[in-house]
Amino acid sequence: MPKAPSDPKPGHVNLKMLAEHLQLSQTTVSLVLNNSPSAKSIPQDTRQRVLEAAERLSYRPNYFARSLRQSRSMSVGVLAPDLSEGYFTRVMSGVVEELTLAKYFYFTACHDWRPELMEEYPRMLVERAVDGFLLLNTPAELDVPVPVVAISAHGSEPNVTHIVLDHMKAVQLALVHLYELGHRRIAFMRGPKVIPDSEFRWEGVQQAAQALDLRLDPTLITRIDSGAWSMKTGHHPMSPEIGYEPMKQLLETTRDFTAIFCFNDIAAIGAIRALTEAGLRVPTDVSVVGFDDIQSAAFCTPSLTTVRQPLNEMGKRGARILLERIANPSDESLAAEVVMQPELVVRESTGSVRS
Repeated sequence: MPKAPSDPKPGHVNLKMLAEHLQLSQTTVSLVLNNSPSAKSIPQDTRQRVLEAAERLSYRPNYFARSLRQSRSMSVGVLAPDLSEGYFTRVMSGVVEELTLAKYFYFTACHDWRPELMEEYPRMLVERAVDGFLLLNTPAELDVPVPVVAISAHGSEPNVTHIVLDHMKAVQLALVHLYELGHRRIAFMRGPKVIPDSEFRWEGVQQAAQALDLRLDPTLITRIDSGAWSMKTGHHPMSPEIGYEPMKQLLETTRDFTAIFCFNDIAAIGAIRALTEAGLRVPTDVSVVGFDDIQSAAFCTPSLTTVRQPLNEMGKRGARILLERIANPSDESLAAEVVMQPELVVRESTGSVRS
């Protein structure tokens, strides 16, 4: 008669070992431990056996033992391309404020736009029993059994709440400001293709320009390309070089413009440096408008006119909605999309066109 398998040593059990001990598939065990809706199809006695074994063998640390009692881990996963100065730090400050208030722990994973990490990290976080996912500027193409809130992504995926900016209004604020200052030859620095907001903002530029009867001259359009955005150049993906290099390239071909609207504040700061090195004065020769209103925008020289995204509030709202969805998973009244409003902040980097 074969000998019954002995219990593995408590505290040293991973998912595979627990599944083998129970003679169940890893998928079955994972569904039960994560309290997935799909676990309802698993017999009750099997679910109970998995939970009892996991608790007895300390499959998870203390936080997981608590999750077994509460059916929650009191933790969420936060996915972002990076957490550099600028957009991400402002959004994250709001996220942290709300999660701390709710006594929720969070795992932060930075994928750097690497497809393998964007696929692997959600799986790893599900295995750590997170109650939900908060995505910062990351496509919401996740197949996970928990609620998802995406900030600055765009889509209509099931089980996902989107927190987005009114990009049409944001662009209108910037272009109307420049138009009223007399600018007609306006250059544009588009965002990289990988960023979800890039195309939505550019669509807003096209519509707003048409409404103002502004011609979009292809020779005045530059883009933060994949090379300048990646780590291959030795530059951090959110360093001012992302605007400095495209601005230098544009100046090599033409100086026939009086203003430039940059994809974000970091790029605008880099663009101002390139303009200054080329002997052009901001805003006397060229006005510069940024986007986001990061903390340093008010303190660079000249201080930066920018379209303010309510980044801190977007982080707070996203975290708050995620916690509400975790607490009330069947509440269909929670909006699938929340649209936040921008604000134009006029500072020293824009001025009237010289006659």
